[in-house]
Amino acid sequence: MQILIIEDEPRAANQLRSKLAACNFEYQLLDIIDTVEDAVLWFEKHTAPDLIFMDIQLADGLSFEIFRKTDIEVPIIFTTAFDQYAIQAFKVNSIDYLLKPIQQDELHHALTKFTKTNTTPSFDPSILKKLLDSMQTTTNSREGILVKEGNGFAQIKIRDLLYFYSEDSITFGVTSVKRYIINETMDQLFSSLEPNQFFRINRGQIISKNAIQKIEAYFNHRIKLSVLNPRDQEFIVSRQKTSDFKEWLNR
Repeated sequence: MQILIIEDEPRAANQLRSKLAACNFEYQLLDIIDTVEDAVLWFEKHTAPDLIFMDIQLADGLSFEIFRKTDIEVPIIFTTAFDQYAIQAFKVNSIDYLLKPIQQDELHHALTKFTKTNTTPSFDPSILKKLLDSMQTTTNSREGILVKEGNGFAQIKIRDLLYFYSEDSITFGVTSVKRYIINETMDQLFSSLEPNQFFRINRGQIISKNAIQKIEAYFNHRIKLSVLNPRDQEFIVSRQKTSDFKEWLNR
């Protein structure tokens, strides 16, 4: 069986490959893609695989954008860090999903389901809209975040966070005076933040509008940002996100 992995976190993609091997699942991996843009280009140039593993939050936006730009008529197993409320829409639409971190038995069950059926799930736009609406509802309700502080924990107001970044698989949140460790992945974190206030400028950084001090053109059609309390971080908006970033600034 030929499979395609659409996932923007290399560690998650490698873990999925290891778990597939542990399932004794015979497959040929065609490619690993990390952006909506590259996925659309891939489908334009290649024959569709037998099965796709697709993350929801990619480096340049939600993977649902892929369906708006190209036709996909093969089974998909979504992988997601979103909560149970957000993914109820998948059950209505007969699309399977795996909640991160992926469990071996759940992966095995999903593979068994797809190898025993020849049916192809259809994508109902109204169901996808419900999913996006549920994500938005979750996003708008979050006001605080639990962080590690000393031997315990503390709650920080979301409005006090200037930016988030990932380093060595650890997520950090930075205020004007301090850096905190956050026990969430970048995908989990970004899915819960107010989209008009925070923007994921690349795979490893999420920025608040309140943090931006200066915006400069950068080589290869990218944008460089000067921010408050940078802590030796360099903030470069990826080429794929430059257009969306400019639009976000105008909201």
